[in-house]
Amino acid sequence: MNKEYLKELLNQVNVELSDEKINKFISFKDILLEWSEKINLTTITEEKEIYKKHFVDSIIPSKYIKENSKVLDVGTGAGFPGIPLKITREDIDITLLDAVNKKINYLNDVIKRLNLDKIQTVHSRAEDFAKENREKFDVVISRAVANMSTLSEYLLPFVKIGGTAICMKGPNIDEELNQAKKAINILGGKVQEVIEYTIPDTDLKYNLVIIKKERNTPKQYPRKAGKPSSEPIK
Repeated sequence: MNKEYLKELLNQVNVELSDEKINKFISFKDILLEWSEKINLTTITEEKEIYKKHFVDSIIPSKYIKENSKVLDVGTGAGFPGIPLKITREDIDITLLDAVNKKINYLNDVIKRLNLDKIQTVHSRAEDFAKENREKFDVVISRAVANMSTLSEYLLPFVKIGGTAICMKGPNIDEELNQAKKAINILGGKVQEVIEYTIPDTDLKYNLVIIKKERNTPKQYPRKAGKPSSEPIK
C-alpha cells in the first residue's frame, strides 16, 4: 500500500518514476531507518512521513536543475536532498558534502546498496572544501542548514557564473531574505525567484530561493571555518 502511496505523492508533484526507482526509494527508507538506530539522522521514522517530508520535499527542486548539471549538496546530513535527486535524475553528477564523518559512512553505504552512479561524498566543512573547488558547480543546493546570510556564504563560492544556488527554506522567508540582500550581492549573486510550494497530503508550506550567480565571488569568501555562522555578512 505504501508503495502506491509514494507513487500518488509523486504524481501530485508531476513526477513519474519507474518501478525500479520507486523500489530504490523504498530501499533507501529501509537503510535510513536501519542507520537511524545507530546515529542521529532523522526524528521522522513513520514510513509515510518519510515519503512526504523527506523524499517528495527533496525532489521538488529537480525541475530547476538543468540536464547533466554538476550539483553539490552542502550539509547533506541524511542525504537530503541529494540522494532523492540522484534516484530521480540519473543524468546529474552530484557531490554530497557533510562535516560529520559518521554521516559520510552512512551515505557511502546508501550509494553502494542502491547502486547509484555519478555520485560521491566529501567529508569536509563547506568553508574548507571551497578552497580547492571554487566556482566548479552548475547548481549548489542546501536544505535546512542555516539562515540566508550564512547559507549564501556557504553556497555561492562554489557556483559557476551563470549557475544557481537553490536554498530550501521554511515558510517565513521575507525578513530573512531582506537581511541577506547585502551578503548575496557581495558574493556575486542575485535572487532570481522565490517559489512557494506545499508538500502533498500536508499543510506544510516551504520556499525555494533561486539565486543566480552573476559575478565571481571575491577571493576572501568564504571566510575561515565558523565565521559565516558566527558573524554573518550584514
